[in-house]
Amino acid sequence: MSTTRQLRAGIYCRVSTTGQTAENQLLALRSFATARGWTVTEFVDQGQSGAKERRPALDALLGAVRARRVDVVTCVKLDRLARSVHHLVAMVREFEALSVDLVVLDQAIDTTTPSGRLLFHVLASVAEFERDLIRDRVLAGLRRARAQGIRLGRPKVHVDVGRLLALRTERKSIRAIAKALGISATVVAKTLRASASNPPSVLSSPGRPSTRQAVSG
Repeated sequence: MSTTRQLRAGIYCRVSTTGQTAENQLLALRSFATARGWTVTEFVDQGQSGAKERRPALDALLGAVRARRVDVVTCVKLDRLARSVHHLVAMVREFEALSVDLVVLDQAIDTTTPSGRLLFHVLASVAEFERDLIRDRVLAGLRRARAQGIRLGRPKVHVDVGRLLALRTERKSIRAIAKALGISATVVAKTLRASASNPPSVLSSPGRPSTRQAVSG
C-alpha cells in the first residue's frame, strides 16, 4: 500500500520595521500548514523593505528551494514575498522548474490547483506586455531625440595628448596621469593605446602645440 509523502513547506514572512512583529503572519501560516499536514520551516525577514530583491531570510528560502528541501512556499500576501511583478514572475518560473508550489493565503493563490497555475500564466503575460511597452517607449524616445538633433551616447572627453605622453615618459602611473589631467584612468589607457598605434608624426613634438584629441568617456 502506497503512502502519501508529507510536503515540506517554507513559510515566509516579512515586516518593514524592527518595531513590527511577524507573529500574526506566522500564526496564520502555521495554522494553514498544520491543517494540510505539512512540515514547516520558517523564514522571517525583520525590518526589511519590500523594495529589496535580496533579503537574508528570502535568500535562505530560495537556497532551500534550490537545494530541494522545500516542496511548497507560502506567505500571507504577494507583497511580502516579491518586490515587483517581474520579480514575482521570475521567482515563480524558478519554482515551477523545480516543481515547487506557491500558496498565498490572503489572495487565494494556490499553484497546487489548476486555477492557481493559470493565474501565474496570466501574470507572466502581463509582465511580458509591460516589458514590451517599456521597450517601445525607450525606442520612441531615442527616435524623437535623434529627430531633434540631440546627440546620444557618452560625451567626448578632450585629452591633451602631448602632456599625457610627457607625463608617461616621466614614468608616471596611469592613475597619476589621470589625476593630473582631471580625466579617468580608462580614458588615459585608451589614449595611450591609440597613440601607440599612430605614427610618430601625429604626436606632439618640441616646438609644436600640444595635440588634443577627443576620446569617448
